[in-house]
Amino acid sequence: MSAAAVVAASIGFIPGTAQAADPVTPAARAAGPATGPAAGPATGPAAGPASGLAAGFETFTSTAAGSAQPSLFLSARNSSAHGFELTTSLGRGTPPLDTVIDWGDGATETVVASGSSETRTKHIYKELGEYTIKATVVDPVLGTQDTKEVRVRTLGSEFTPYGPTRLLDTRDGTGAVKGKVQGYSSIRLKVAGNGGIPTGVTAVALNVTATNTTGGGHLNVFASGTTRPTSSNINFEAGQTVPNLVIAQVGADGYVELYNGGWEPVDLIADVTGHFDRQEASGYVPQAPVRVVDTRYGTGTQRGPVAGQGSFTVKVAEPGATAVALNVTATNPQEAGHLTVHPAGQAAPATSSVNFTAGQTVANSVIVPVGKDGEITVRNGSWAPSDVIVELVGAYRTSSAVAYVPVTPVRLTDTREIWSKGPWPARDYLWQAFSTQQEAWVLNTAVTNTRGAGFLSVAPDPNSSMEYYDKTAVTPERPVSSTLNWTAGRTVGNLVQASAGRHGIVDFWHQGWDPADLVVDIFGYYDNE
Repeated sequence: MSAAAVVAASIGFIPGTAQAADPVTPAARAAGPATGPAAGPATGPAAGPASGLAAGFETFTSTAAGSAQPSLFLSARNSSAHGFELTTSLGRGTPPLDTVIDWGDGATETVVASGSSETRTKHIYKELGEYTIKATVVDPVLGTQDTKEVRVRTLGSEFTPYGPTRLLDTRDGTGAVKGKVQGYSSIRLKVAGNGGIPTGVTAVALNVTATNTTGGGHLNVFASGTTRPTSSNINFEAGQTVPNLVIAQVGADGYVELYNGGWEPVDLIADVTGHFDRQEASGYVPQAPVRVVDTRYGTGTQRGPVAGQGSFTVKVAEPGATAVALNVTATNPQEAGHLTVHPAGQAAPATSSVNFTAGQTVANSVIVPVGKDGEITVRNGSWAPSDVIVELVGAYRTSSAVAYVPVTPVRLTDTREIWSKGPWPARDYLWQAFSTQQEAWVLNTAVTNTRGAGFLSVAPDPNSSMEYYDKTAVTPERPVSSTLNWTAGRTVGNLVQASAGRHGIVDFWHQGWDPADLVVDIFGYYDNE
């Protein structure tokens, strides 16, 4: 079986259908304040579906630790973030014999293997890392034995906070040659071994920004030495400054590539906030989005816009958390500027989390380390006031075993295509079923062909797939959280770390009144096994 087929089977996503929720009438909409921001900037998807789906699944074969009849054969393959499937078999004609497996972590078990069949046994390691699996078969009649070993390494990676630190700025030559990235070309950014980032990292959390744009285009961020995916991380138009969080695979040489998919040159900025390694660090704890700050109403902090060059501090995590996953929105800004989110108790770094222009509402996903008391600070880098909204979508904790598994990006949903599940219904939602074995999904969502203002909400669904198929599903409660915001004629995108909830189903809510198209790409998932 190919790696792509293995991962597709593991993920098991199922196309959903539109669920008819009771729409809110325009008259009802006019009463009371909006539950989320109502405008947005332009980012979004590259044209065309992504091809291929593969993760770092590996097959490991045995080496001889002894040689005598009967002859034992071993191979192991990753079955999950922490798990392996071991295949054992004996030489042709060998009768069934007991084979003792030592998994290398203190656990052992006995299976019966023979020359006429293969025996497959699964094992879940509590901790990430490398292990030596040893299997021994003994023939009590002949008084002979054979032992084979196979060295394996777990597939999943856990998160280590870092920074925020600027790794790349083509405007001043940080991390690359000074000067814009030319159209339809790429630059390589060193990640592994850069500063305090260790070698051997598997993925990195980068806030990537396209700026000084003179034409439209898109960016792809991908592992060096791999085929450039057809999905996109950022879309931009002339004159825009567009950020987006990227959780990018790191190539075997320690680099990532950033590709400018437009005709015109563009400046690129990349700020790192953490990296993923195949060793114990912090696992992810997903949750349904919760609004922890809204300065428009005084939620979580003082009511009223954050003053220019001002800041506020808020507690977002309990003890044991090392970092948090947020969705941060700037709305009602009076001038152009940016927001910087950083650990409380530290000076604000020379990085940005969200960029905005006057009057714009714009959101961006943020992964940020927390201060010692679980607090973060949000600084308004503009000279004029702006309202700020912060939603908590998850945390990284040392006590969690939920590890990250990156995949080659694949397009799950594109309502522009004839093969899709149909148009995205205004004031309604599309549901997407994934495997129930995973805890959360790293997705890039984008809204395009917009004819009016609106916002996207992404939330776990309370129903199971079976309840949808037998038509007993109940309409979920409409979320008040906001993932991204759009205005007419703009394409807007944002990364989402979507909780799979109880049943492995994620809803994509169209919180607008006019037609729009939805595009969803998957970049990885979090696995507890």
